[in-house]
Amino acid sequence: MDLWLAIGFSAQLCFSSRFLVQWVVSERAGRSVIPVAFWIFSMVGGGMLLAYAIHRRDPVFILGQAAGLLVYSRNLWLIAREKRRNLVRVSNA
Repeated sequence: MDLWLAIGFSAQLCFSSRFLVQWVVSERAGRSVIPVAFWIFSMVGGGMLLAYAIHRRDPVFILGQAAGLLVYSRNLWLIAREKRRNLVRVSNA
């Protein structure tokens, strides 16, 4: 097994872990929840899969992973912005 194959499998494991995290958090809450860890696993796994796709020179895989990274980073940015707003509200109260 070469290094890139190990990276590919590790990336897929990390990327797939996001669903397990989302499921466990939702079950505990008794409702559908998408935790921040879901987006972090998405970014890490997606970034690793993008590196693997670039190594494999697969344009379909590259485009799919690159587009996904935009969505994941945007969601993390929105979450951070909401946390900042909530901190301002608490400090102004």
